[in-house]
Amino acid sequence: MRNEKRMERLLGYSLVAPAMLLILAIAIWPVIQSFYYSLFDYRLNDPTKSSIHWSYSLDLEGYLQTYPFLKSALKQEMAAADEQTKQTLAQIERKLTKLDAAIRSDDQVAKQYDKVNEALDNFETPSNELKIAELDKQTAERLTDTVHDVIQTLKEMKKAGELQHADKVVGLAEGLKGVVIEPNFVGLKHYKDSFGDMRLWKALWNTTFFTVVSVAIELVFGLGIALLINKAFFGRGLVRATILIPWAIPTAVSALMWKFLYDGQNGIVANYFETIGLVDRMGDLLTTEAGAMFSVIFADVWKTTPYMALLLLAGLQTVPDSLYEAAAIDGATKWQQFTKITLPLLKSSILVALLFRTLDAFRVFDLIYVLTGGGPANSTETISILAYKVMFSQTNFGAGSALAVIVFLCVAIISMIYIRWLGKDLLSDGAGAKR
Repeated sequence: MRNEKRMERLLGYSLVAPAMLLILAIAIWPVIQSFYYSLFDYRLNDPTKSSIHWSYSLDLEGYLQTYPFLKSALKQEMAAADEQTKQTLAQIERKLTKLDAAIRSDDQVAKQYDKVNEALDNFETPSNELKIAELDKQTAERLTDTVHDVIQTLKEMKKAGELQHADKVVGLAEGLKGVVIEPNFVGLKHYKDSFGDMRLWKALWNTTFFTVVSVAIELVFGLGIALLINKAFFGRGLVRATILIPWAIPTAVSALMWKFLYDGQNGIVANYFETIGLVDRMGDLLTTEAGAMFSVIFADVWKTTPYMALLLLAGLQTVPDSLYEAAAIDGATKWQQFTKITLPLLKSSILVALLFRTLDAFRVFDLIYVLTGGGPANSTETISILAYKVMFSQTNFGAGSALAVIVFLCVAIISMIYIRWLGKDLLSDGAGAKR
């Protein structure tokens, strides 16, 4: 008996394993990767931070494109300078020479140094793997400090008029400032900065408001439509198919369509809303904060209510007609039948519909991005749009990944709340049936 249960358990695990692996690969792994990126100051618009660095590194291409020319410029200045200036320049040259020797003291760095130098002499572009050499912390800090001191000294000499080609020499020295690539590991700094940024809280409020209002309206309208199309009448199949058309239209297409309908000059819907007094001017729909939020919610309700109705209709199909017949015989009114039979038996379907729509609405992106772009003045900017702007518009992958992880955590919390407070009766019913 025990062996049979063990075999059944192993069989169950083996059947579930492919789905779990698929979920891990498609859903969990990207979140783990995003969390990993969020621990770094990872920016594609900054050459020194365009990749992840755990240790100090040296951009040999930038270094060798500057250092030899700086030494040559210093020698030219020494040839025409007075004795005091010559001594100062000679001291700078010795510092740079010692520093260069310290860089080449590492055998691996020396090999890369020679190969990059040879490639540049042949007017070739070295690969990223070749031109980035790992440095120890002491040498990297020494290089940074030396370059800083050299620049300060040359700027003072330029100000005193002691250099003949001051701009050239100072410019070459400043070219060495970006050759040291520091580790860009920042830990949880992006999360600390994000939670201290009012823009994030504004985006979370916009997202929450949009989600609560749109899902609540869709639930009421969807339930009404589901009750209507659940009745038997002539042409019911055609009506069901017609109702699903808004949901079948791609979100980006429907958002663009509503953008034309909301247009402040030629929009039909905007003109109608102005006529009935819902807005003062046609242009208010997309140019004011309240109007823009109303517009995106209205468009979302129009598009997604059929999806809610479809989910609830599936639940209504499972309610036996005999229950309504018995209730009618007992004298129950239509409202009593709805509250005592329909709603209790529809609870599981409502839970599923609310869960799906809440998660989908909280992650809303394409509708708002096409319709308002998050404006005006970020009044419709959701957390997903904020993450997109930071990650792709600003190419700040570190901070953008942190925002993506925050979105995931919010979605996970919403899921747990639904299961805990709305699904406990469903789960307990299942347990009772099992007993």
